[in-house]
Amino acid sequence: MNFLPENIDQYASDHSQKEPELLRELFNETWQKALVPRMISGHFQGRILSMVSKLIKPKSILEIGTYTGYSALCLAEGLQKGGMLHTIDHNEELYDFQRKYFDRSNYKDQIKQYVGEGLEVINNIEGPFDLVFIDADKANYGNYFKAIIDKMNPGGVILSDNVLWSGKVTETPKPKDVDTIALIAYNKMMNEDIRLETVLLPIRDGLTISRVK
Repeated sequence: MNFLPENIDQYASDHSQKEPELLRELFNETWQKALVPRMISGHFQGRILSMVSKLIKPKSILEIGTYTGYSALCLAEGLQKGGMLHTIDHNEELYDFQRKYFDRSNYKDQIKQYVGEGLEVINNIEGPFDLVFIDADKANYGNYFKAIIDKMNPGGVILSDNVLWSGKVTETPKPKDVDTIALIAYNKMMNEDIRLETVLLPIRDGLTISRVK
């Protein structure tokens, strides 16, 4: 979901750097073959992820929620030489899809895939991390944060996707809407945690940038 008027959103996209051809191919194949293709980051958000990563120049990146690998490749563009991106997804059926594109990229030796439940896998990945991207099951966002905060380098950045949740976070959630309830609590926590500096941006479905002090 986009919160900007369509013409403004399109203008911003048109005047942002084009995505590499490999990512364009990945985007198109995702829409042809994946069950929920709208989950992919896409051109505009992908260029934002790439820019943030290039500004940070991380040595170690953790991504929670790989999907088809688009965002991982964007984040990898800022990796230091010899750096590593660890990316986790619970869907083993997407592993080969991801690997096909990772292997065609310049970062094929710098991306390590993990299949499993995020919280379990995170415990087995040694930090510290310079950059973390959280884009998995919304009900566990708070738990993911608690699992990675002590593994962050000072000055490290945590990116959190879908934090506006189609605008539902501004409304009173239904009692059984666990995702919205979790995201409301998560957004409050990220804004109030004294260890962080946080800005929530209305990009696509909401993207939070949190810097660890």
